[in-house]
Amino acid sequence: MKSKVVAMMYDFDKTLCTKDMQEFSFIPEYLGMDAKEFWKEVITFTNQEDMDPILAYLRVMIEKSEELNKPIKRDELVKMGKSIEFFAGVETWFERMNQYAGALGIELEHYVISSGLTEIVEGTSVYSHFKRVYACEFLYNREGNAYWPKLAVNYTAKTQFLFRINKGVLDIANDRDVNSYLKEEDRRVPFENMIYIGDGITDVPCMKLVKEYGGHSIVVYDGEQSEIATQLYQDGRVNFMMEANYMENGQAEELCKSILRLISARNTVEGYR
Repeated sequence: MKSKVVAMMYDFDKTLCTKDMQEFSFIPEYLGMDAKEFWKEVITFTNQEDMDPILAYLRVMIEKSEELNKPIKRDELVKMGKSIEFFAGVETWFERMNQYAGALGIELEHYVISSGLTEIVEGTSVYSHFKRVYACEFLYNREGNAYWPKLAVNYTAKTQFLFRINKGVLDIANDRDVNSYLKEEDRRVPFENMIYIGDGITDVPCMKLVKEYGGHSIVVYDGEQSEIATQLYQDGRVNFMMEANYMENGQAEELCKSILRLISARNTVEGYR
């Protein structure tokens, strides 16, 4: 019998919240910097060292905070989650989707797969709705100061988490089982039962993979800024595009409800084989 577990997976920055999460508190308040200047320095550092841009931004965060004699503390990052501003409807979205899925006999789970920071997501009002957050995270020394990346989630690395969710191997330290062979019928969340929601180029590997494996990928855009989303849709990299508005009875809700009904119907038909 087909699995009744459905995974709804989200990028975070510019998908659920309105801009990069570091731009709400960390950059302007903690560092006292302009966001454009911060990211400009990250790009410069990335090019100078020929390094991964995600590792670069994590390093710049540490260096800038140390220059100010304000080493990064985990609890400070968590507190910054309270300043996150979400797109309309996000804070009630998860309960509405869970309720609808439950009526269809579906066990709906929500995941974050992001190049942002786990610590900041943890401090947001929606954190409790996620079964797992896969995002960048710092390692902290005995004094409680960030000194090394514990996890760096770049664009292509995001795809490994799709397979972790697919196989039910959620522990990031378990590389053995996630790379072991598992029959399709024994996988906890089939790709056909996946919905991936992201905002652009950095999500392409995940969106393309989910689409190619029979799942449903959605690119969202903010208001009139739909150029990237339109291009991804026209190029066939995603199944759907929609505005990043999660209000009740809105386009996003109606689309995702339709996808849930499709998954439910398919699973019911498969049950007769």
